[in-house]
Amino acid sequence: MPPEESSSFAERLTRNVSRFDVSGKTLLIPDMAPRGSRLLAASFRAFGVPAQVLPTYTHLHLGKEFTSGKECFPCQVTLGDILGFLQEEKKLLGRDFNVTDYVYFMPEADGPCRFGMYNKMQRLVLDRFPEFKDIPILYMSTADGYASTGVLPGEQAKLFRRLAYVATILADVLDRIVWRVRPYEREPGRTDAFMDKAQQDMIDLIERRGQARDFKALYALLGEIASQAKSIIDPNRPRKPRIGIVGEIYLRTHPDSNQHIIRELERFGAEVVDASLGEWVNFVSYEQYRNIRKQWRLAWKRMDAAGLVDASRQWVGSRLEMAWQGWRQNQVYQKAMEHLDIQGDHAIPTVEAQLDQDRLFSFDIGTEAVLSIGGALEYVHDHFDGVVNVFPFTCMPSTITSAILKPLLLRMNVPYLDAAYDGTIQPNREVALRTFMYQATQHKAAREVKKDADSRQ
Repeated sequence: MPPEESSSFAERLTRNVSRFDVSGKTLLIPDMAPRGSRLLAASFRAFGVPAQVLPTYTHLHLGKEFTSGKECFPCQVTLGDILGFLQEEKKLLGRDFNVTDYVYFMPEADGPCRFGMYNKMQRLVLDRFPEFKDIPILYMSTADGYASTGVLPGEQAKLFRRLAYVATILADVLDRIVWRVRPYEREPGRTDAFMDKAQQDMIDLIERRGQARDFKALYALLGEIASQAKSIIDPNRPRKPRIGIVGEIYLRTHPDSNQHIIRELERFGAEVVDASLGEWVNFVSYEQYRNIRKQWRLAWKRMDAAGLVDASRQWVGSRLEMAWQGWRQNQVYQKAMEHLDIQGDHAIPTVEAQLDQDRLFSFDIGTEAVLSIGGALEYVHDHFDGVVNVFPFTCMPSTITSAILKPLLLRMNVPYLDAAYDGTIQPNREVALRTFMYQATQHKAAREVKKDADSRQ
């Protein structure tokens, strides 16, 4: 059914798309990073919101049917997920189906990335279905650092954001445990089976103790998981070439969309590390801090006393928030590292300093390109043997990343591969991955020869 004729296009874009109290509603969360999405849903459930992760990639045909093909691939995937879920629920519940019992969670970002328009474009598509047009869409935005104000009543919103951040870092570390262990497991499949149970244990604990913010209990469980995971490793297996993944956050963390590239690289002899979810959250907080700093400088130039006071207050709050996030992130990683040598994460200010020093890219330009370029250089600094840039076909920030990293890493003699995805199967994909892994293996051998020669001097 077409929207009401009286509605302007702008009104249709934002109709029923807002930030509101989701208490009492079933919150539908798109599946992105499998562990991250599920621990986020558990965080909502800890505060009484019946959140669930949407089944994914089962109705991609719907996402493509209602888009033109010019959209970002994750937009098609998530649109297919929500349409498919609602159609299946309607079939299952029949007359008892009421779309207003659900809330669709679709965050957004400011800036040039098309992600900022997903929820608006998907609003237009949902409005074409009479039975789905009244489903509200909840968003959180990078514009205010993913503030959760209003999503839950009163002080609970702030407490939820604290829990959600820690849950995100826990998910990152669980992923890194898998990537450190699985290439060296004694029995094929044992790592995945172990982590499936460990993940469910973490979900159960978050639901029970999350509202009380019993982070010590969560850390203790993480330590047990890391300790047990270490026993899965066959100590007789030598370390493999380490490959770092950068790129667009959805594609690089959504296994179906990237055609399970991490497992494919492992199949061809790699130990893989993907950029973390926490990196993006920390970047959003850091960008907010940089914007506040700009406001302060502008107020100083204008001699705007009220503006200076307001910017100073925001600056203090932003610094405290970043300090808290860094403190919690370090706690989580250190607890796992007490038992297993997983790859750590990098600090966003360090990435900016490196890019500024080498004049490679500027944070003033923004977008995920700063993280991908800076993250790739961090991998090189940590002696990784190759970098893969994973992104949706036509992604602007990742195209910028490719333009800078490809010649740069070529000069540094570090293997590099662009891996763009749009849902199609490319027959030469395996050849490209195999060739890349051959180069990475050669790089590792040359690096070890140089290391041995240096140690003899």
